[in-house]
Amino acid sequence: MPTHSSLPKQLSWPLALLLVVSQLSAQSATPQFPNPGNPGMSRGDQRRLGLQAAAQVYQQMPVLPDSSPETQYIRQLGQKLVATIPSQNSWPFEFHVIAQKEINAFALPGGPMFINIGTITAAANEAQLAGVMAHEMSHVYMQHSAKQYDKAQTTGLLAGLAGAVLGSAVGGMVGQLGQMGIQMGAQGIMLKYSRADESQADAVGAVILYKAGYNPQAMADFFKTLETQGGGAPPQFFSDHPNPGNREQAIEKEIQNWPPKNYQVDSAAFQKVRQQAAGVRAYTAEEIAQGAKTGKWAALNKQNGATFNSGGGAAMPAGATAPAPSPTPSAPSVSLQRVLPSQHMVATDLGAIKLSRPENWQVTVPKQEGQYITIAPPAGVVAGGVGYGLLINGVPPQRGRRTSIDEITGQIVEYLQQNQGAQPLGEPQAITVGGAQGRAVALQSTSPFSAAGGQPQKEHDWLVTVPQANGSVLVFVFVAPQAEFERFRPAFESMLKSVRF
Repeated sequence: MPTHSSLPKQLSWPLALLLVVSQLSAQSATPQFPNPGNPGMSRGDQRRLGLQAAAQVYQQMPVLPDSSPETQYIRQLGQKLVATIPSQNSWPFEFHVIAQKEINAFALPGGPMFINIGTITAAANEAQLAGVMAHEMSHVYMQHSAKQYDKAQTTGLLAGLAGAVLGSAVGGMVGQLGQMGIQMGAQGIMLKYSRADESQADAVGAVILYKAGYNPQAMADFFKTLETQGGGAPPQFFSDHPNPGNREQAIEKEIQNWPPKNYQVDSAAFQKVRQQAAGVRAYTAEEIAQGAKTGKWAALNKQNGATFNSGGGAAMPAGATAPAPSPTPSAPSVSLQRVLPSQHMVATDLGAIKLSRPENWQVTVPKQEGQYITIAPPAGVVAGGVGYGLLINGVPPQRGRRTSIDEITGQIVEYLQQNQGAQPLGEPQAITVGGAQGRAVALQSTSPFSAAGGQPQKEHDWLVTVPQANGSVLVFVFVAPQAEFERFRPAFESMLKSVRF
């Protein structure tokens, strides 16, 4: 750019003035949030899967109750950061604290966010802690997990339709989260982000911090501290969040032209809660992994009053996927003539299994991995669910551990109780299906079809679980209104007896 002295006299002062104004304008440009884009997964699906994964955290990790000073403080700080995000691109963020010593934090699709107690004690001031939280919130804002899911689909990582549900491939909620780069297990929650995702989360996190009144440099300072503490092995945070490199320089360049502010660095509330957090009983990652295998944390959380009561309800236990009846009626009653099974049975090949079905009942194969196969009369299926027929799904093998059929069945029953309001009508009983020893249990829930008078009616759900040689478990759910279930039982039993693997 030419200097003032090199300009012709007749242009020098006006143009120089224009350049000065332009430079001042650039320096005073208020940072704006970028467009997060539109991944293929809907916001509702992201929220649903995130809530289900969050409920898993309460099963597999020690979580502080909502009433704890640490959680209360984190929620207040979190809401201060959330207030900076444009409402049209925001999410219903939730904030929780895990009693883990290692420095880490993660945010799940749709808004559930978890901060390790070790992160609170490691931060030197409130601005640094806010930086970690802003970074995690940015992953949700940019919908990085959903975009990971899109990549998995476009690169052909999804298995075949029926095979994905019935085979050994990971299916259901666990499979969908896996495609989103989220893994769940005894080791807790692991998210897979790229270096580009991390750089983007730094940039968006800087905007959140600036608008909330904190110096974005505090985020870089905290990450730099983590690097120096790593020693021979990187801190757990960098295991889950790959360091994009040149982080400090990138953030400095990002914020160099932003208007100056009188930043808030610390608060008495942070120092008080940091001191309190130092006295909280916290566990190492190894201790948490061991405790998850025995169900220690689920029991401890329940005892301490740390329960997950988000609007999304509880989640299916890790590795368990089962279709569930609709919790509220959504369709008028249907005549029996339209749903009763035909006496004529026809052979049906579903790939992993073969069985016979009533000729007038249709097979619906899922459109994507994790959805369930239905065998039902067309009139027995509505948007609210399947009210008459059979639903089939699968539970993938449990990596690194052997799980009994009784444990898997118990997990599915517990899920249906917590998430769908179904109530078991007895204890699981042994049953033989296709030569394999499985379990069967009856449950009661609400039918998606109302009774003849328009009022809600009870539904009878016959849950059957069958283990497979590869460690997976097939799940069958036979459904019909309770008052009419005995009319359908002969067909259900005939279908089950015909199953071959």
